[in-house]
Amino acid sequence: MQFFWHLSPRRPYFCAMGRILAIDYGTKRCGIAATDPLRLIVSPLDTVHPDELFGFLDAYIQTEPVDVIVVGEPLTEDGRPAQIHHLVVGLVRTLRKRYPDIEVVTQDERYTSKEAKAIILQSGARKKKRRDKSLLDKVSAALILEDYLASQTTD
Repeated sequence: MQFFWHLSPRRPYFCAMGRILAIDYGTKRCGIAATDPLRLIVSPLDTVHPDELFGFLDAYIQTEPVDVIVVGEPLTEDGRPAQIHHLVVGLVRTLRKRYPDIEVVTQDERYTSKEAKAIILQSGARKKKRRDKSLLDKVSAALILEDYLASQTTD
């Protein structure tokens, strides 16, 4: 577990912080991203098949403390649930049962795929790399996590 000093006007004290994970769920691939222990940096981690998601999460949570799992909520442009929304609802329910000590939340994921494509294109990646859909899913998960972190600082 990572610790940092929190300086208050009265006295400093240690605060433990776990990472925040984000999942961009898909029926073929799930993109996964995570923060650093201080929750300052978001990094794409991996892409796994949905059948391998819980194996990946179990292994990751055993080696790294995780406080929050953010799942991208698929919505249409007008805010209605997208076609796979029911699968994400089931995933969230299962995550909450499987990891009762970890907070599980959803974050609107509209436009993250478009933003991820633009970021990959701007990065100067070669055409073969730009066609790699697993890269797109990882970057989308990182964008979902960045949006979640931004929403927490404005509350």
